[in-house]
Amino acid sequence: MQVYPNRFNLTDTSQLKPFYLIFGEEPQQKLECIEQLRQTALAQGFDERQSLVVDSQFSWDTLIEATQTLSLFSSRQVIELELPTGKPGSEGSKTLNSLTDNINPDVLLIIHGGKIDKGVQNTKWFKSLDKHGVYIPSYPLEGNALNQWIGKKMLDSGLQPTPQLSQLLVECCEGNLLAATQEIQKLKLLYPNDTPSFEQAKEAVVDQSRFTVFHLVDVLLAGEPQKAIKMLYRLESEGVEPTIIAWALTREWQTIQNILFDKQQGKSINWNQYRIWKSRQSLYQSAMRRLTLNDMALLQTKLAAFDVAIKQTQVV
Repeated sequence: MQVYPNRFNLTDTSQLKPFYLIFGEEPQQKLECIEQLRQTALAQGFDERQSLVVDSQFSWDTLIEATQTLSLFSSRQVIELELPTGKPGSEGSKTLNSLTDNINPDVLLIIHGGKIDKGVQNTKWFKSLDKHGVYIPSYPLEGNALNQWIGKKMLDSGLQPTPQLSQLLVECCEGNLLAATQEIQKLKLLYPNDTPSFEQAKEAVVDQSRFTVFHLVDVLLAGEPQKAIKMLYRLESEGVEPTIIAWALTREWQTIQNILFDKQQGKSINWNQYRIWKSRQSLYQSAMRRLTLNDMALLQTKLAAFDVAIKQTQVV
């Protein structure tokens, strides 16, 4: 069963599943979901907790032993298994799949890790655990979803999420929910009895936004130059190599060029051919409403000049 983090709400009396799969590239949401599980489990008598990490030294026998053995001081336990890559390998797959053969109601298993793809979700072990548990995918929040998340965080902290204040936190903490949480906590400490004004918050909040070249591409496709400039400065401050940015821009230029050429030939857009998923198709449609093949020729010239400038800088 799949549940997104914003809909994952547990109480002390919530019925717990034996397995929870928490994967994704947004750490703050993962931490919050794990903390909810810890608190609910503790309220229901799971008073022992073990943390295991699947690395090069890990033995899957350790997990088997942990699920079958309880300490003298506890009748119920939580096992948190960190699976960084989301891929347990052959032995791990067999071990995880076997856990559903004889489910122990006194053991709660939380498996968490980084971003996983459909290939992992379609494996036998994942489907087996998901059938008896809950899968929580944790993706970076953007736009309205990010605004709503910040608004809820502020309300939970006793602050009033005014539009200006919410937008300030969005701009300063985009791509970094952990920083957003810290900034909200800081505002509450600075102004414990009232919500700060926009001017007060602007003085206190530090810009801790984080972006990747893929965020930059999406903003350029959407036609937001000022936001793109901010992202470029942030990527530069984080030490992202210009060659990576050039690669990403050139790849998107080639994709749009091919799509525009197909349209000129009267062909319909084959989104699957260009590996553009439905969630991003509107971005490309927006770009194609603004760009022509003549524009693309000019962009090609600018990308070539960018490439030359990078190489000259590297030589020096």
